[in-house]
Amino acid sequence: MQLSPAHHDERLSAPRSWWGIAALTGVACALMLLPLGALPPLAGLVGGTALAGMLVSSYGSARVRVVNGSLAAGDARIPVSALGEPEVLEAEEARAWRTYKADMRAFMLMRSYVPTAVRVEVTDPDDPTPYLYVSTREPRALAAAIRAAKDAPAGA
Repeated sequence: MQLSPAHHDERLSAPRSWWGIAALTGVACALMLLPLGALPPLAGLVGGTALAGMLVSSYGSARVRVVNGSLAAGDARIPVSALGEPEVLEAEEARAWRTYKADMRAFMLMRSYVPTAVRVEVTDPDDPTPYLYVSTREPRALAAAIRAAKDAPAGA
């Protein structure tokens, strides 16, 4: 299926190393329960791994989408008509916007394991959010999708 240029869909999944850490968390839980006999460490291994895995999965389940004339980033939904020109941020510039250039009023979907991002101003005068900062592994594709969605005729 060919996606239109005004469509972008990306899941910011956690890196594989985080899944290894989740497994090691289960091992640590099992070791803590080792003095209690044979069954508690098994429960600690299963329970600790499952809990850590759920945390990694929920953190890595953020989606970034441009569809039907809207940008959906995590829980935020905003029509592209309320957005300005998207700015592609390479690793160093993205780090600057995550730290000392950041505005506390901005919406930021940040993932530490994704070095690049897109920053786009919010042009809606009724919205106090100055800009959106969205971590993405494909910043040029996301910026192009936002531009294409803005240029697309209404209802298309």
